[in-house]
Amino acid sequence: MRIEKDSLGEIQIPDDAVYGINSQRSVDNFPKSGERINLYLIKAYFQVKMACAETNYKCGILFKEKFDAIDEAIHSLIKETDDCINGSSESIYNKIIVDPYQGGAGTSLNMNVNEVIANTSLKILGKSFGDYSTIHPLDDVNLSQSTNDTYPTALRIASIYLLRELSDSFSQLQNVLQKKEEEFKNVLKLGRTQFQDAVPITLGQEFGAYAQAIARDRWRIYNAEERLRSVNLGGTAVGNSVSAIKEYVLNVNNILKKITKLPIAKSEDLIDGTQNLDVFVEVHGIVKAGATSIQKICNDLRFLSSGPTGGIGEINLPPKQSGSSIMPGKVNPVILENAIQVCELVKGNDVMISNLVSSGNLELNAFSPMIAHLFLKSISFLRDSNFNLAKNCIAGITANIERCKLNLINSSAIAASLITTFGYDTIQDLVKYSFENKIPFVKALMKSKLLDENELFNIISKDLGIDIE
Repeated sequence: MRIEKDSLGEIQIPDDAVYGINSQRSVDNFPKSGERINLYLIKAYFQVKMACAETNYKCGILFKEKFDAIDEAIHSLIKETDDCINGSSESIYNKIIVDPYQGGAGTSLNMNVNEVIANTSLKILGKSFGDYSTIHPLDDVNLSQSTNDTYPTALRIASIYLLRELSDSFSQLQNVLQKKEEEFKNVLKLGRTQFQDAVPITLGQEFGAYAQAIARDRWRIYNAEERLRSVNLGGTAVGNSVSAIKEYVLNVNNILKKITKLPIAKSEDLIDGTQNLDVFVEVHGIVKAGATSIQKICNDLRFLSSGPTGGIGEINLPPKQSGSSIMPGKVNPVILENAIQVCELVKGNDVMISNLVSSGNLELNAFSPMIAHLFLKSISFLRDSNFNLAKNCIAGITANIERCKLNLINSSAIAASLITTFGYDTIQDLVKYSFENKIPFVKALMKSKLLDENELFNIISKDLGIDIE
């Protein structure tokens, strides 16, 4: 064990630990949630530190030997984080050990990152972990910085990366819905409003409407990135750049832009960028809007597939797993149910993010760790849910054409298509006759000798502009 000291005293740290005393204090201070810092936030934080180190070096306030070691260390840590993102390793979590739910406006994560970079740099130089006289987590790695400008900046970068992936998931969802629109374009069925029979529609038209809703959400999310491009890096503690030289403040964001390959820029008002997090309420609201569209679609698909013999049964969902331990052969819409729960999580997170953003005080919002974690969790969960929904459910949906036709002809919904041909009063009398005699409208129609079944469906198809299957 090695001994590390701070103003509060001493703590024993394992000799091989890449983190240090501040990270250990954070672990000791806060309950363990069982959750971890989002990997995209970890990667973005390393990128911020890389930009700061390079800027300090170019400004002549970080010496070359230290910069070279710090830069090499961060490159290796970013690669390690990328390996975790790709699923080939989880080793970065042996180093970034703090819980996402932490007090201190993100200081725990900032210090954890500083210590890991410092100790990794020391290893590169052949020094022992904790030999901070050579490279110091604060004096060198955190030079010209504060948690209050590095944390929000890293969060914005991580958010942009994830929003792009979320947009891709909406694109895939839109694509598979459009394929179903084409596949089902001639499947005539009963349209419903307020769960009651309405007028004829095609299954393809229903799926086409779903695709349009998802297309709008995709476009909103794609454009939401623009809201996050202004960062407050260089503002240090409260946005007035205390402890940072002017040359550093003017250049650090351009270097960060080069490293991240993102179109980010320095906030016009660094004080505003430090104390106000309303942009995350705005962007998360757009994510929530997408979740509400998906939840509506999922509920529709559950309804249309209900039964299958004792319900609507107009579509067939791909069977994914047994639905009951006591009812043989029962298969539940588990993919849709999972997606609905993820959407509810996003909606719940939206309330908490709004409350926490509005609870910030004066020059800083102390609750940024939970804001960050819930924000990134919403995007990550919804992204994964969308990909799963597209692949494991919607792509495998088939139409029950006979049930669609049966439900339609047993309803008076087809009556609306006949008004132009036979007049409102004539059709109204037939609807009344079918209700009074408790027979399907189509039977009443056939008994009236106004037309036969083929002529009926020709009229409906002409009305909807389709070829009946």
